[in-house]
Amino acid sequence: MKLNIYYFNTTIVLGTALFVGGCAKNPAENVTPAQVSAPATNATPNTLAAVPGRAYKITDASTIQFVGSKVTRSHNGGFKKFSGQFNVANGSLAPGDNKVIIETDSIYTDTDRLTGHLKSPDFFDAQKFPQAVFEAMSFEKMDGSKLKVTGNLTLHGVTKQISFPADFTVQDNAANLKAEFYIKRYDFNIKYAGKADDLIRDEVVIKLDVKAAAA
Repeated sequence: MKLNIYYFNTTIVLGTALFVGGCAKNPAENVTPAQVSAPATNATPNTLAAVPGRAYKITDASTIQFVGSKVTRSHNGGFKKFSGQFNVANGSLAPGDNKVIIETDSIYTDTDRLTGHLKSPDFFDAQKFPQAVFEAMSFEKMDGSKLKVTGNLTLHGVTKQISFPADFTVQDNAANLKAEFYIKRYDFNIKYAGKADDLIRDEVVIKLDVKAAAA
C-alpha cells in the first residue's frame, strides 16, 4: 500500500509540474490596462467642445495589431483595413472629428484557422458587426508627448468609454499616434471560453501605430 501511495503522489507532482510548465505567460501582464466605463455622450461634462484644427487622414502605413492568449500560448494578429482621421491643433490632438473605423472582416492572425474562427459568432461575428469604431472625445496632457486619450469604442455591438495613454507627435504634414494597452473582451460580450484544459484569457493587448497625413 505504501508503494502505491508513493507512485500516486509522484504522479500528481509530475502532472502538476507538467501543467505549470505548459502555461504561457499572459502578454498583458506588464501592459497598461485601458480604463473602461459606460459610454460618453455629447452631454457628458468632461467631453470638450470641438476645437478648430487641421484634419490628418490615416494612411496605409499604419498598423492596428493585437495579442490574444490562452493558457498554453499567445497569438499575434491585427486588421488590414481601417480608415479615419485626427483633428490636430497647436501641435497636438484636439477635440473634434477623431475617429478610427476598422473593418472586422479584414482581421488576420498567425494561424489561418484562428483567423477564420475569430470572424465567426464566437468572437467578432464579422458578418453581423462589420465595423468596430473608436471615436476619441477628449485628451489630457501627460509628460512630454504623452496624452491620455478618452473616447467611445464600439466593438461587437457594445459601446464603452475607454481611456488609455498614447504618444502623439506632429512633424511637418505628418502625425503619428502610438499606444499599447489592453482591454478585456468580456466587457464587449466576447465570451467564448475555449477548451476546458486550454482556456482563453480575457485580456487582449492592443498595439497602435497610426500614421496620418495632412488633408
